[in-house]
Amino acid sequence: MNPNPYEYVEAHREAFVGELIEFLRIPSISTLSEYAGDVRRAATWLADHLASIGMQRVEVVETARHPIVYAEWLGAPGAPTVLIYGHYDVQPVDDPEGQWLSDPFEPDIRAGNLYARGATDDKGQVLTQIKAVQALLASGEMPVNVKFVIEGEEESGSTNLYPFVEQNAERLAADIVVVSDTGMKSLAEPSIVYGLRGLAYMEIEVRGPEHDLHSGSYGGVVHNPAQALVEILAQMHDDQGRVTVPGFYDRVAVVSAEERAELAKTPMTVERLRRETGAPAAWGETGYALHERTGIRPTLEINGLVSGWISEGTKTVLPAKALAKVSCRLVPDQDAQEIAALVSDFVRSITPPTVTSAVRLLHHGRWAVVDVSSPEMQAARDAYEFGFGKQPTLVREGGSVPIVGAFQSALHAPVILMGFGQQDDNLHGPNEKFALAGFAGGMKTAIKFYQIIGQRG
Repeated sequence: MNPNPYEYVEAHREAFVGELIEFLRIPSISTLSEYAGDVRRAATWLADHLASIGMQRVEVVETARHPIVYAEWLGAPGAPTVLIYGHYDVQPVDDPEGQWLSDPFEPDIRAGNLYARGATDDKGQVLTQIKAVQALLASGEMPVNVKFVIEGEEESGSTNLYPFVEQNAERLAADIVVVSDTGMKSLAEPSIVYGLRGLAYMEIEVRGPEHDLHSGSYGGVVHNPAQALVEILAQMHDDQGRVTVPGFYDRVAVVSAEERAELAKTPMTVERLRRETGAPAAWGETGYALHERTGIRPTLEINGLVSGWISEGTKTVLPAKALAKVSCRLVPDQDAQEIAALVSDFVRSITPPTVTSAVRLLHHGRWAVVDVSSPEMQAARDAYEFGFGKQPTLVREGGSVPIVGAFQSALHAPVILMGFGQQDDNLHGPNEKFALAGFAGGMKTAIKFYQIIGQRG
């Protein structure tokens, strides 16, 4: 007699952690071309693993860049079909100050947490879903049909996933889409994300002289492009933390008092902000609570600056150009293309005649909001209570998962954001981690969710 899925998970917990460690050892950094072979190796590992648990029609789908892994199991005629999304690529390490306490690609378990790049974003969450499905298949109690689509470019723009979804809408057709690429407040205070911000990611370039100059010979008579760039960037916010780009807030949807009251149940305190970030004080748009600034308000952030001589030692150079990477997190009903055009117009209007400027939109994604009153959301809330012992609160997240909007428009199916990471997991930062208790609780939650969905039909 086969064990039930929960007994199966408990019996194989140590083995599952070992497989996650093996997966995390692959440095699948999608944004750096020198890791292309490792990204492909991670896709192959994933496809082989899906086939080994009993998934059918497992494919490594080629794209113009990194492959997409697809798998399906359609052995429950008449039952609902669930499409599960995740990504196997990870962020670069970028640790010039040596803040990682262990090798990012040699996973280390400390105090109940598994530390590695990609631990929570998103390999740990991907494997949580895969192991839940494995447990249901092994128990002979699979209540739904399942499809997986796991991409290798989420951290570099998902460029090739959008056309794949549009061109394969019939193949990906599902009654429910589950996205495991978000998080919750904590293990003790579970929460479900129902809103994500959109994204407009741009590059601002300022040019001056034809080539780098000697700063002693030309400093004071040639406007330094690095200086001009920071002067432009400094004009993008006022002293109240508001973005000064004309028209930036024109399409921002008003959030009701009822919704703001619901969001206030999971506040961000200044003390928690300091603990999680090390920042000495809070900053941002006045008139909004800290959790509202990252959930219901748009932002403009400088992500990087490059100019002149930044290597060891000295070089008295007046650089020919300066670059800034800038991202805008967008809320309903803002449009990324429109925001990029507004930023471009603003930069052009404040660029002094002593230099030239250009703004390029590198990639973008739509915001998404999930219907919190749907039966699928209620099933998710019940499943979280089963998996983590407490009814979850509902929150909006400041990050972006642009593919959610694409799924909504192409598949016309409800989307559930089923995240199992925690807010202090340091995704994209040093010492990224995934709690082993979150791994275990996430598997229980996912299993229960699919059982509820199957029972309700």
